Amino acid sequence: MTCLSGGAGKRRVVISGMGAVSAAGVGAEKLWVAARDGIAQIRALVTERPYERRIRIAAQVPDFDPADYIEPELVPYCDPFTRFSIAAADEAMANAGFGRKDIAGPRTGVIIGTGIGGMTTIENGIYRFYNGSGRPDPFSVPRLIPSAAPTTLGMRYSCTGPTFAIGSACSSASQALGVGMQMIRFGLIDRAIVGGTEACVINATICAWEGLRVLTPDRCRPFSKGRNGMTLGEGAAVFIIETLDAAWARGHTPLCEFAGYGTTSDAKDPVRPDVVEVTNAMTLALTDAGMEPRDIDYLNAHGTATHANDIAEAEAIGRVFGDYAARLPVSSTKPVHGHALGASAGLELAIAISALRDQIAPPTINFLEADPRCPIDAIPNVARSVPMRAVMSNSFAFGGINAVLIVRSLEGRGAHGC
Repeated sequence: MTCLSGGAGKRRVVISGMGAVSAAGVGAEKLWVAARDGIAQIRALVTERPYERRIRIAAQVPDFDPADYIEPELVPYCDPFTRFSIAAADEAMANAGFGRKDIAGPRTGVIIGTGIGGMTTIENGIYRFYNGSGRPDPFSVPRLIPSAAPTTLGMRYSCTGPTFAIGSACSSASQALGVGMQMIRFGLIDRAIVGGTEACVINATICAWEGLRVLTPDRCRPFSKGRNGMTLGEGAAVFIIETLDAAWARGHTPLCEFAGYGTTSDAKDPVRPDVVEVTNAMTLALTDAGMEPRDIDYLNAHGTATHANDIAEAEAIGRVFGDYAARLPVSSTKPVHGHALGASAGLELAIAISALRDQIAPPTINFLEADPRCPIDAIPNVARSVPMRAVMSNSFAFGGINAVLIVRSLEGRGAHGC
């Protein structure tokens, strides 16, 4: 593998802890077990008000009682998307070896991505308004704004550094991670709480996605013949990132090195991906990491199981990896945890990190037959043992916003070199 010294002026960044809330439940390990074992977490749709349209399934977080994770005085201020982020962040902090106030102060940033923000609060407020159901909820505005998640986390851990939300649709979490990594690299901050969160499996959102004709009524089958769309999901994934030197100095062993980030914009179409810029995003991430295509041992694909997206992503993989593309293990885990929009990239990175740790590539479940228009090794249906030192995670959003992350093992690396 190509050795990265970090470049002049750049500090090496590591992921020291992670936490997740998903349709598999609360905990990054629950998410990983479901992905590794190919156990779909897509169930019959449950909504507060009846939903009588075609799509009746979703990957919803089961049995989430905010009182189990959040102080009662804080709960009224938090839309479900913020509640999910708190539970995930608390796990990430503990996993990184930090107490609640250990990273307080101006050298810690908080950057959280979300595609929509407080959609539950928005829908409930509109429903009450048009039904004449009494006075407005005074907590609506602080709950629904996309910045509610990062600001709440900032208050929770007393972080006074740069704090903001990123709203880049399905690339939101990846861009939050990438921006945080770059800020640490160049000394603007020393550590950051980063990730993505989403809670939008509600009537209005499902109806809107039905209108796009991209939701499957039965099974999500990325890269497979017979695929007919994706399934909506929800959840959160949060990561603690810091300099490698800082982690070693406090005696903590990081999960992995955060090696590369690439992002591009198609600037062409609101919904159809552009192969050129998807390719460029992967190439930029490799360049940023100082790596060659053959250094990547596993790729967690965007893999939505929509016709155009899967073909475009497979073609881009071929352009980047050349002859190696046919042998590179690739999978989409969206059939397990659903497409959680602004949280998806975070959930998928958590799975990729676990895959790197356990040297197991999770499968693409529900796979029927290879599609010749997607000539990749999609790891159909059964996980595979794969020697890994570096993995890539792709996210490609509506509006043509592409973001790619690379993480790699620190095994055999010292604090100051390869």
